[in-house]
Formats: sequence, C-alpha cells, structure tokens
Amino acid sequence: MELRIKDVLKEKKVTVVSLAGMIGITQPNMSNIVNGKSTPSLETLEKIASALEVDITELFGPSSSGGIIGVIRIRDTNYNINSVSDLSRLLDRIESGEIVL
Repeated sequence: MELRIKDVLKEKKVTVVSLAGMIGITQPNMSNIVNGKSTPSLETLEKIASALEVDITELFGPSSSGGIIGVIRIRDTNYNINSVSDLSRLLDRIESGEIVL
C-alpha cells in the first residue's frame, strides 16, 4: 500500500515531528510510517487524517492496478487491498478458514 502522507505534510506545511506530537506517537515511528518502512493501523491512519484535517482517502496514493485500494480490518488485523487479486486472495483465506471472521 502506497501512502502519500509525505505529500500531504508538504501541502499542509506540517513536519513529521509535529505530526507525531499531534497524534501521540514517537518521531521515529512517524518517520517509519511516512517513509513506508512500517504500515500504520487503521486507528493511526484515522488520527493522522484528523490531525492533518483531510479525509482518510487523501492519505492513499493511486492504486497501481488502477482499480481498488483499501484496508479491510478483521478482528485486530488490517489487510491492505491494492488490487482485485489481493481481494480474491483475502477471500480465499477466509473461505479456507485460515482467517476467521
């Protein structure tokens, strides 16, 4: 999943350090999220969007497949969906019982 938090930060003239403080995480953790080294939870994405005063969809880059992009949360796990094949694989895992709803 490609996030465009760095672009939104530049547009809003907000630093990584100040955003980290606004949402209550450490600067190194925020840097990892901004640079794509870690995937934030849906809750963290919601906090980032709120702090930057944008809709959460603004934090996502265009899908490489040109089709769909999203996050599906099942219990405490987020599954990133960037294509129809990602969605199909997730459904297969649910149908096989590997992922329990």
